Amino acid sequence: MKILVIEDEPNVAAFIKRGLQEQTYEVEVAYDGNMGKKLALQNEYQVIVMDVILPHLSGLDLCRQLRQEQLRTPILLLTALGTTDDVVDGLEAGADDYLPKPFKFRELVARVRALARRAEPQPAGNLLRLSDLTMNLDTKEVTRASKDINLTAREFALLEYFLKKQGKVLSRVDLLENVWDLNFDLGSNVVDVYVNYLRNKIDKDFPVKLLHTVVGMGYMLREPESA
Repeated sequence: MKILVIEDEPNVAAFIKRGLQEQTYEVEVAYDGNMGKKLALQNEYQVIVMDVILPHLSGLDLCRQLRQEQLRTPILLLTALGTTDDVVDGLEAGADDYLPKPFKFRELVARVRALARRAEPQPAGNLLRLSDLTMNLDTKEVTRASKDINLTAREFALLEYFLKKQGKVLSRVDLLENVWDLNFDLGSNVVDVYVNYLRNKIDKDFPVKLLHTVVGMGYMLREPESA
């Protein structure tokens, strides 16, 4: 598996590269945002790990620009800014996950593995449907009423889980455990943030809503009720 690390602190970059290589990953390093963008668009990586604070082009701006280029590679942000607002800014920029500094290296590896696993091709013939919403697990394409819907890797994983559990109320804890594969701080609103992202993409421009909030319990993806 090939990973791009974008980190301007040489010691930190060397630490991450050495550790990931010990896990048998192939690693390339960029030391500023512009070089990171160039490598990300020229080569194929399974995961991109980047710092938020970078020379020339910040991690947030880089995320936005890569997503504007339709690059869907999962992005893990490393940030010393750990407030909820900082995390939300990163997610809104197009990142799929975040890891506050300082971090334990085994947690970094777990996040990388989780993102890479979500991006792996699925067995042939996998289609998930609900009403006019269709997800193709082979091509990673999502459509609703024949309109293409572009999702990040994390949004895709969240919608996939909703589709597989359609008609069931899913709590925030359930979503954290099954979509993120990690024990997040339950005080974080990361689930709510991503559900809102997903709702804006699959429901906002359509008259019939599929993703519903069940007050005090969680969320549900279900067929529209008959008139």
